[in-house]
Amino acid sequence: MALDRKRIVAEAVALLDAEGFDGVTTRKLAARLGVRSPTLYWHLPNKAALVTALADAILDQQFSDLSPPEPDQLWQEWLSELAERLRRALLAHPDGARVVSSSQLSVTMAAISELAMSTLVARGVPLRQARVIVLTVERFTVGHVLEEQAPRPDTAALEAFDMTAFTERHPTVMAAITEYFEPGRTVDDLFRECLDVVITGAAATTST
Repeated sequence: MALDRKRIVAEAVALLDAEGFDGVTTRKLAARLGVRSPTLYWHLPNKAALVTALADAILDQQFSDLSPPEPDQLWQEWLSELAERLRRALLAHPDGARVVSSSQLSVTMAAISELAMSTLVARGVPLRQARVIVLTVERFTVGHVLEEQAPRPDTAALEAFDMTAFTERHPTVMAAITEYFEPGRTVDDLFRECLDVVITGAAATTST
């Protein structure tokens, strides 16, 4: 099979799924493709270009189509749905949020931002405010997923952790966690509720 950019990126996604972001190196990628590392540079000139191509591939899986809201749909509801799609795209791959946050000049991320900002402007939100709202929602979403995908404490760390003492020092924090995650409530609900705070707050600063 001929080596082209599409095949390289597809193999990079597979490598990401197998070994996480830290495992995506040009050396390992070249080995999987059966070529020498310099061969990759004909298609992707450096690691930054590889990461950006990887980010676009991850995002394209959820954003192969982009369309504005229906005429009768509130922009707040539409923007919330857009953020949920972004979260799904990032969660679909190990370290997806790290890849996207590390990428430079992602054309897919730019297309998402363009549509979101132009949609808000079309609904009467001033351009400056539209940019701030969209960036806030995007960065909240990526940051939220970064935390979701962060490594969990290992066994040694858990053995050394005094949960009783922690609970005594932070009773409200522990009570809030316990109360929130009652049966039937999930991390998806937590994301949506946090996102609602962000978008509702943003909407309160506009007249639309």
